[in-house]
Parts: sequence; C-alpha cells; structure tokens
Amino acid sequence: MPDLYDVQDLHLSLPDMTRKPLFGAAPRIEILKGLSFTIPKGQVLGIVGGSGSGKSTLGRALVRLLEPTSGRVLFDGQDITHRDEGGLRPLRRRFQMIFQDPMSSLNPRQTVARIIAAPLGLHGFADPRDRALEALERVGLPRSFGSRFPHQLSGGQRQRIGIARAIALNPDFILADEIVSGLDVSSQAQVLSILRELVRDMGLTLAFISHDLSVIRRLCDRVLVLHQGVIVEDAGCEALFADPQAAYTRDLLDAIPDPDPENAWFERA
Repeated sequence: MPDLYDVQDLHLSLPDMTRKPLFGAAPRIEILKGLSFTIPKGQVLGIVGGSGSGKSTLGRALVRLLEPTSGRVLFDGQDITHRDEGGLRPLRRRFQMIFQDPMSSLNPRQTVARIIAAPLGLHGFADPRDRALEALERVGLPRSFGSRFPHQLSGGQRQRIGIARAIALNPDFILADEIVSGLDVSSQAQVLSILRELVRDMGLTLAFISHDLSVIRRLCDRVLVLHQGVIVEDAGCEALFADPQAAYTRDLLDAIPDPDPENAWFERA
C-alpha cells in the first residue's frame, strides 16, 4: 500500500515553562529527536511509550496542532511541515483527532447532534444533521441520542460521540490519543471493536496512542515504541510481542498484568 504519511528526521522543541525567566523567552526543550517512519494507507499504527516519551507530541505534529522544529511531515505526498493555517485548511477535513477526555472536548451546552454537525457545516457538507445522525449509528448509538447532552451520557458513550464527530467528515486519517485509558474494560472493548470495524469499512488509516501495550495488541497492525523522544523499536504487532528487540520494549511488556483468561477482549481479533 502507498504511504499516507512519510515522516523524515522529525525534531520538535517546546518552551520549558518551568524554567521561564522573569524577562525574555523560556528556554526550549527538545521533545522529538529525529524521528523517521511511514504510515501506509489503511494501517493501524500503535504509538506507545511511558509518560514523557513524546507520543502525544508526535500525534499532534502529525495533525499539525504543533509545528515541527525541523525535518519533514508529508501527508499523502504534500509537505505540511510548516504550512500556515490557511494552507492547512483544505486538508483539515482529511485528518481528524479523537481526544483522551471527551467531556473536555464536547460543548456541554450543545446537543450531541449539533456537536457532530458543527464541523460538517464548516467544511461545506450538505445536510449536516442527517450526516451527524448517520455517524451516530455507525458507532452503535441510536439516532435518538442526537437530542441528548454530553452530561446525560456515560464515559464510553461520550467517547463514541468523539469518534462519530471524527468519522462524520469522512477523513483519511484519525489520530486517537489515549481514548480508552479512562474507560472500564467493557467500554474499552466496545470502543476498540468499533474502531476496528470503521478502519475496515471506511478504509481509514489510524494512529492509536497508548501507554498500555495490551490495548495496542488488541487493535494495531504495527507499533512504534518511543522513549525520551526517540523511536527505540518499530515492528509488526505480532513480531513485537513475540520477540521484542529493545530493552525498553521488554520493560513495557513485563509491566503488563497477566490477563484473566476469562477476558476474551484481550485476545486480538
């Protein structure tokens, strides 16, 4: 399959606000340190690492919520590394993000249907409300949920609304950043199954960020392991679990609790 993303020697530095002087700019700290990889179209890529590894920063660079310091990020052959917002606007529909905390990303004063339909109107889609209700059905929720407000939903249901809002735009790529970390095991299983079906049915390319390798194993085709802003391992999912090459990857695998054999969701579909 051709590559949807081609990342070349990516560096990204951010201001270190903990060391900001009284006057002048804060010193910068390098978060990503020369990352190079590709994401083929239709692949589910897991991005895993501990706290401070740079995985969320990498995700935000892919969808250009953060601008790289140097290197190149090519999306479907187009260099988006330093494009301004005007140059990015035609591409925004094609790459979408699902956030970790759905409650903070959903307007509590709007109904579910309006939340999903709002970006559709901005991007010129006809019949945004109908498309919003169709997106609800695709994530396993009835159309009647369109009249509800976020506080009336469970955590798993709110996360499905975030997924529905992303897929309603018919994107090519979705970034999912720790989207099941706050859910119970049953809700995690439902969300992961929905994502797998959407990837298959819509031809999506997905980057799934997590600190939990057991979740990565359930969903992903390939895994990038980040440690201190560097890729320490890039391998197919089954190969990584069978024969991890990096010591840091082995440490992450050793930290996975032994799964209860009764929990069928753990076994990769």
